[in-house]
Amino acid sequence: MATARTNKKKTTNTLGDLYSAPELAKLGLTQEDLLEIYSSMLLIRKLDERIWMMNRQGKAAIVASCQGHEAAQIGAVLALKTAPNAAYYPYYRDLAMLISAGVKPVETLYGFLAKQGEPFSGARQFANQGAIPDLGIFNFSNVVSTQVTHAVGYALACKITDDKTVTVTTFGDGGASQGEVHEGMNFAAIHKLPIIFLCENNKYAISVPISKQMAIEDIAIRGDAYGMPGIAVDGTDPLQVFKVMKEAVDRCLRGEGPTLIEAKVERYMPHTSDDDDTRYRDMAEVEEARKYDPLKLLKIKLMAKGILSEEQEQQFQNEATKEVNTATEIADAAPYPEIDDFYKHVYNEE
Repeated sequence: MATARTNKKKTTNTLGDLYSAPELAKLGLTQEDLLEIYSSMLLIRKLDERIWMMNRQGKAAIVASCQGHEAAQIGAVLALKTAPNAAYYPYYRDLAMLISAGVKPVETLYGFLAKQGEPFSGARQFANQGAIPDLGIFNFSNVVSTQVTHAVGYALACKITDDKTVTVTTFGDGGASQGEVHEGMNFAAIHKLPIIFLCENNKYAISVPISKQMAIEDIAIRGDAYGMPGIAVDGTDPLQVFKVMKEAVDRCLRGEGPTLIEAKVERYMPHTSDDDDTRYRDMAEVEEARKYDPLKLLKIKLMAKGILSEEQEQQFQNEATKEVNTATEIADAAPYPEIDDFYKHVYNEE
């Protein structure tokens, strides 16, 4: 059986105790921000679990779970919100990024159930595939890494027009092996484009472990080859991701060009709901990975600092459950799209 080369955990604690009051102040964050991060992670975890359950009930189409990736995605969006504007070119495992950027839980459920009101494509594509320009979200398919070259083109347009938008594009370690990633990073570095390449490395390209994909352990070192900073960070810690992402945002705004960030994360579920990961992955490895569950680790840190109490944690649990239940009821009861608008946004209607 193939086993993955571990990426644990050379990046852990390399940035110090960011949860101490002095370090938190340096980041421009408050204890209230930490509670918001935790409550958001909790909501997204419950939403992801609900979507997975609805798939098993035969209601939701194919699902790519973000469980284990939440801290990296939320930390990244929090940093991007410090820019005047942000443009998102995510990949199919970025539910937490989408919700953090402003997509409502009920809207993403509309997509998975193919119901009317889905904002990306009118429920005409895979869930979370399409675009919501008002939120700065652009993603046109789930073909691996094609969003990277789209994102680079957008960043080029922003530079040409002096638009102070910072673009981010995300991909997995498997996506990092695609030609579009090489082409995009090379072009962005040459032209010093305001873009951040965020690789969410969960050590598996579907069933292929990273040791079978590449002869390096840190994808971030590729940044040197393109002429941009490459930074590996513990993706299970939202503040570590926030810190390096904020530095990358500032680089973009100063006109210094792109950054490659590798967030080392965990994948707790199969590649998608159509995958059987027991065929290629030792379940003992999954149990070991759960020791680094970003939700559990953040809870422990916040309670140790006296920022989160048991009462608050239970309140967050109840609120998240209620929101997911309400969104599920609304989406489940919503109608399917009308046939009349099947060709909307396909042909020029002028």
